[in-house]
Amino acid sequence: MKRSVLSATLGLALATGLVALPVAAASAAPAVHAARGVSGYTAQANSSTANSGTGYAGSAAETANNEAFFKAVMASAKARQAANPWLQTVTVTYDTSNAPSFSGQISNAAQIWNSSVSNVQLQQSSGQGDFSYYEGNDSRGSYASTDGHGHGYVFLDYSQNQQYDSLRVTAHETGHVLGLPDHYEGPCSELMSGGGPGPSCTNPYPDGNERSQVDYLWANGVDN
Repeated sequence: MKRSVLSATLGLALATGLVALPVAAASAAPAVHAARGVSGYTAQANSSTANSGTGYAGSAAETANNEAFFKAVMASAKARQAANPWLQTVTVTYDTSNAPSFSGQISNAAQIWNSSVSNVQLQQSSGQGDFSYYEGNDSRGSYASTDGHGHGYVFLDYSQNQQYDSLRVTAHETGHVLGLPDHYEGPCSELMSGGGPGPSCTNPYPDGNERSQVDYLWANGVDN
């Protein structure tokens, strides 16, 4: 599987009762996302159907944005690997300062992935990481994107957080950061099926195939 065809952007939806949601966003995501392809946890066709649950296959703009997001994270990891060539496992860092309401979900999602794969590990950064999390309100829901300056970010939407399971969505979105595409038609046991199985699906763990794909992508550091 070539990295150039991998999606790293896509949906996010978080469940009720797991976090106390503020009325307004703690910090707005980079405005550049409005000009880029955006798709939600349930892959909506446009903002008017952003919370309808309607399936959507995606667009050329979204595909390009997905690729840009993964490349931004990979490029940052390459720079770190070059400075530490003896490292066999690449560390991808993330910043949660702009998504304080979801710090618990983000930490748990990172732990899930760190225990599931061997060739890449996630680590919280005290400053700007390889990518950042933001929270707020957006009619298109939650998504991952790039800021146009070689940095990736994940936006967590409050409204979707009230409909879908928070930890599953955060782990799902982190799967995009690590190079996995959406597969909405998959079963609940498949993490990257996202919102496809419906709000009742709460599985936050990648299946064996997804774990293998991530390890394959990050095999031998960033030299594969």
